[in-house]
Amino acid sequence: FPSQLKSQAPGSVEELRCLQVLNQQPEGSSLEELSSSQGCLKLASTIKTYVATVTENMIRKSAVKEAWRSYFNTSEGQLPPKVAGKPSAHLTLRPQSLAQDGRSQRFGNLSQSCRHAITHWGHSSLHSHVQNMTYRAGRLRVEQPGKYYIYSQIYFRYRSTGRDSGPQLVQCIQWQPAHSPPVLLLKGVGTKCWAPEADYGLHALYQGGLFELQAGDELFVSVSSLAIDSNDAAASYFGAFRLDL
Repeated sequence: FPSQLKSQAPGSVEELRCLQVLNQQPEGSSLEELSSSQGCLKLASTIKTYVATVTENMIRKSAVKEAWRSYFNTSEGQLPPKVAGKPSAHLTLRPQSLAQDGRSQRFGNLSQSCRHAITHWGHSSLHSHVQNMTYRAGRLRVEQPGKYYIYSQIYFRYRSTGRDSGPQLVQCIQWQPAHSPPVLLLKGVGTKCWAPEADYGLHALYQGGLFELQAGDELFVSVSSLAIDSNDAAASYFGAFRLDL
């Protein structure tokens, strides 16, 4: 603004008179009322353009600053918490002891063919996550009611003893409502007859289905044998996600 006024001989009596006239103009008056003096009209137009430019820049900077503030937590320099999404979980198998066969009372009375509850799932790694659900000690707990697609795959690594060359491999997904015994939702079976001279037989069982669940319901996986290959997180997993149907 000062540089723009230099071309109009700043400090002249005419400019001072014009500024005095502008200062005395009623609020909301138009520049046309100054048409009697071309010098005053030109000075007023310059001031109006300058004020409009400054105001526009201030509004733009304020909008950008507000956008960054809403995206970043400026007090801690961290990203804000992730916006809550649909309930979902994908768990991957972790090593577990054969002694932890899941036959404790907290898993209820499971059938002989699927009596080993899997108690060690990874839930916070590169391959796994839990969102708007709860995981604890082998169980996945539903927090929001709805229709859920539930799935699981177990990668069995069964060592043949020669006398038992056709083991029955069973995988079950169990549903346990609040204050109720577990209910079998899904059951997958694979009976394999490997060559007696084979050191190991490998087999993966996958199953999944859509079920109506309530808040407080819990899910877990049980198997017929804990002869599981737990070294491959991409091969043995358990999960669920809600569908809006």
